[in-house]
Amino acid sequence: MAVDRRQQIIEAATKSFSLFGYKATTMDQVSKLANVGKGTIYTFFKNKEELFDEIITSLIKEMKAAADAAFDPVLSFQENVHRSLFKMLEFRKEHQLTIKLFQEEKEMGTPAVMEVMARLEKAIITYMKDRVAAAIEAGEIKECDPEVTAFIILKLYIALIFDWEKNHEPLEKAEIANLFERYIFQGLSN
Repeated sequence: MAVDRRQQIIEAATKSFSLFGYKATTMDQVSKLANVGKGTIYTFFKNKEELFDEIITSLIKEMKAAADAAFDPVLSFQENVHRSLFKMLEFRKEHQLTIKLFQEEKEMGTPAVMEVMARLEKAIITYMKDRVAAAIEAGEIKECDPEVTAFIILKLYIALIFDWEKNHEPLEKAEIANLFERYIFQGLSN
């Protein structure tokens, strides 16, 4: 069985970025972890930035696939928003790479990492915007600006999942769903 060198490099780089962060990861580390010569990496990727971009693009695709898998056309818009967002935000909590990047963005403000975190947020907002627009079209929610609504939903979700936990007991999924129902959806529902 032939070894997929490109995939081997991507996996090694993901591991390195997850352990050391973007700034501290070097192509030497990646080549050692991948067990390939540094020159082999450059046959697939021009530089660290291109390799990082490839990994983040895959991560965004995985996040969208997880959100799509959580979406159930039989359920209401509200239930699907909750299920989809929760799945996407689990990536930030459970995937070592996003945890490390989130820390690096906060602690060091590495420009490449800040750019990637903005890209992740934009991908989530775009995904949610499309869901909001579909719900408006289906008559499930009132007419509103889908992008602003997606932004508000995401920011409230992040606040309830991440920020709340800094000084309080974590909220259960059901509690978050109830808070959304009370503060957001009752105002949006027809």
